[in-house]
Amino acid sequence: MRPYAIVMILWVFGATTLQARGDEEPIATRVYETRRTVEPPTIDGRLDDPAWEKVAWAGDFSQRMPTEGDPPSQQSAFKVVYDDDALYFAFRLHDDPEQVTRMLARRDGFPGDWIEVNIDSYYDHRTAFSFTLSLSGTRGDEFISNDGNRWDSNWNPVWNGATRIDGEGWTAEMRIPLNQLRFSRAEEQIWGLQVQRRLFRLEERSTWQRIPKDVTGWVSRFGELRGLRKLRPKRHLELVPYAVARGEHFAAEPGNPFRDGSAAELDAGVDGKIGVTNNLTLDFTINPDFGQVEADPSEVNLTAFETYFQEKRPFFIEGNDIFDLRVAPAITGGSFTQDTLFYSRRIGRPPTHDPDLPDGGYAEIPGNTTILGAFKLSGKTGGGLSIGLLESVTAKERAAIAAGGERSHLTVEPWTNYFVGRLQQDFRRGEVQLGGMITAVNRKLEDDHLSSLPREAYAGGIDFSSYFRNRDYRLLVVLLGSELRGSEEALYDAQTSSARYFQRPDNEEATLDPTRTSLSGHAGSIRFTRTSNHELMFQTGVAWRSPGFEINDLGFMRTADEINQFTWVGYYKRNPFSIFDDWGLNANQWLNWDFGGNFLGASYNVNSFADFRNKSGASAGITRDGEYISNTLLRGGGSLRWPGNWSYRLHFYSDPRRKLRGSVGAYLARGDDNIRELREAWFSLTYRPTNALHLSLSPSYAHHRREMQYLETNACGDEDRYLFASLEQKTVVVTLRLDYAITPNLSVQYYGSPFIATGRYHEFKRITDPRAVRYRDRFHVFEGDEIAYDPASELFHVDEDRNGTIDYRFENPDFDAREFNSNLVIRWEYSPGSTLYLVWSQVRDNSNLLVDDPDYHHNMKHLFATHPENVVLIKVSKWFSP
Repeated sequence: MRPYAIVMILWVFGATTLQARGDEEPIATRVYETRRTVEPPTIDGRLDDPAWEKVAWAGDFSQRMPTEGDPPSQQSAFKVVYDDDALYFAFRLHDDPEQVTRMLARRDGFPGDWIEVNIDSYYDHRTAFSFTLSLSGTRGDEFISNDGNRWDSNWNPVWNGATRIDGEGWTAEMRIPLNQLRFSRAEEQIWGLQVQRRLFRLEERSTWQRIPKDVTGWVSRFGELRGLRKLRPKRHLELVPYAVARGEHFAAEPGNPFRDGSAAELDAGVDGKIGVTNNLTLDFTINPDFGQVEADPSEVNLTAFETYFQEKRPFFIEGNDIFDLRVAPAITGGSFTQDTLFYSRRIGRPPTHDPDLPDGGYAEIPGNTTILGAFKLSGKTGGGLSIGLLESVTAKERAAIAAGGERSHLTVEPWTNYFVGRLQQDFRRGEVQLGGMITAVNRKLEDDHLSSLPREAYAGGIDFSSYFRNRDYRLLVVLLGSELRGSEEALYDAQTSSARYFQRPDNEEATLDPTRTSLSGHAGSIRFTRTSNHELMFQTGVAWRSPGFEINDLGFMRTADEINQFTWVGYYKRNPFSIFDDWGLNANQWLNWDFGGNFLGASYNVNSFADFRNKSGASAGITRDGEYISNTLLRGGGSLRWPGNWSYRLHFYSDPRRKLRGSVGAYLARGDDNIRELREAWFSLTYRPTNALHLSLSPSYAHHRREMQYLETNACGDEDRYLFASLEQKTVVVTLRLDYAITPNLSVQYYGSPFIATGRYHEFKRITDPRAVRYRDRFHVFEGDEIAYDPASELFHVDEDRNGTIDYRFENPDFDAREFNSNLVIRWEYSPGSTLYLVWSQVRDNSNLLVDDPDYHHNMKHLFATHPENVVLIKVSKWFSP
């Protein structure tokens, strides 16, 4: 069936579902009336303070999980009072005290039984502040945005709570300082309110304000907290200075003055928050330290594109929802859905220039660019205008060079300024949004050898979304543009990068211009969605990125010059039936073109998942990638016709409430014409011997056989040769984690992950006719005396015409990658907002040694025989709030 016919079927199928909801009884908005107290309650979990006698209990919770709308197994009730400084909550959680689950975890672990409060103090029906208190005393807090579609646990306000077990179950109290919330100056205020309880042993959730699982939105459907009168927002000021001592020990390198075996340093900085107005907060950091951040996972990347890594640094994670503007965040998924205007990992990245050293020379290059300072101004006005500004300055980084008995310095990264600005206005109680965003990168290029970097990079655009027909449907539009400026060398690199390959000989839309000093382009997406108000939902749309669109100086994008059409259709049963707690089925399709009008390919996918009554679950999927045309696989050569692929995925997991729980999964992919086969399997075991200790082990194994793996491009006379080979790649990763919460404020965490990847190449070949109809006619396999290997130089010699003259050479591409990353972090919050970290980090890297027998045991032996690099640091910070 032609891809266009399938698209029409999906569109017709979606159109037939455009029906109004039935005449369901609307759910009444619940209201709690609070009162001011003169004498605040003592937060000890006892509920015996006179302040609680001023207000009534609110209860009559309803079940949300597993069966929405049913009465909960155990009822809950709460009270709320306030004074000039804080909100106070009291909770009565009915239960059998012998069966309650008291589990410890580090902050934001959300263990065991808990009670949670969500407060929409902006009353914008889109954002809220969440405070969770576990029976064990563990606190959790999250900033909720996008009407409940995003929960940011990196938001860490300063508040306190206490719990107590008694004959009726357990009780809890919370004190939430008003300076941790944002609200207007109105004389009488109405805030959105939701209270949610988790009953761990039944994995049951119940809520005060009933919100059906099959409706769109969370914050927009809260109950109301009334009675808040004459509240005056506090001028919020927080300062958190820190000091860190760091010591390193590593293998000494003879002759290298920069690697003598050890290093030590002392450093200091400060983080802070300033309440500019009652609705706007300025977060800032001076010389931030991220030494306690877990290392990125190891990988072997044989593609032309960089890997997208998640941000892990607290300053950039907290509150980053407002800066999240993606080109096309489609439900279907796909690599194009990760393209984003702001990728914070660009700030503080490793220096880009690699010094050209003379023989016998050594260099000490900083591992990351120093962030001199950064600030974020964010918040939301009473009129529904969200504001986000981020400014960061990184230092000029210089490498120290030792050569010929002399020392010198060379700039490897210029002074750079990064700016992000974001505005978003709500209309009709958050049902309509219109926003805009701009980003700017400005580099101070004072050294000729850095002229390959763009001098200026700008990007920006607008986004629009609107619900209609009782939030049943949603239209989302994103329109973006970009401009890059710099030297001819910088723009030449941008034109020939893997994002666009303007030099491609069959590129019909864009041509390489070596004299260009600027580059501009546009991108965007249009998505139309039938929301979760129904069992049957869909999303369909189109995304594009013109050939000149470029955002990689401060954003993330793999490829330009593409148009992507996509459709997703899903059917979900959200309440228990038969053996299921819930069940779902969805189908996806993708069609791709380039801007020259060439059809690149089509893909189709079907997935299903099931959560069972015993709390175990399973998921499965099957994907068909049709034959496609790749504009990137020859890395600047012509486009290449590539065979299609079938892939299959299967995953099972056990009841997460058990002391010993696990999951297992497998993935299989087979290419047409026997071009590839990937077999991957993994499992995970988590053991909880006590309510304070969690151990997990997660090994995985992958065996990937490729008949066509790109090697390099070589010149042969006046022509280029695009070299490929068959590859057998095996990868083993084992991840071990330990989490031990000694108290809610004192925890020990360990992460360790040995990584082994081996690759052996054979059957070398060159591309001859990249778009030939028959797969085997697209390349020529080197045979006999066309190719020879010289062990002394570790080079392959190619003599295409067998005349005894070597036409070109290439290095032996075989590899053994061995890495071990580990972190041990002891974290103690010795007073509210103040922490002490003790961190031990170890790295072992032995990826240069190629062994004859590349099995797992030999590689592990070589890995752990390698001298490690150990880093120990002590960091102490103190929170001040005058």
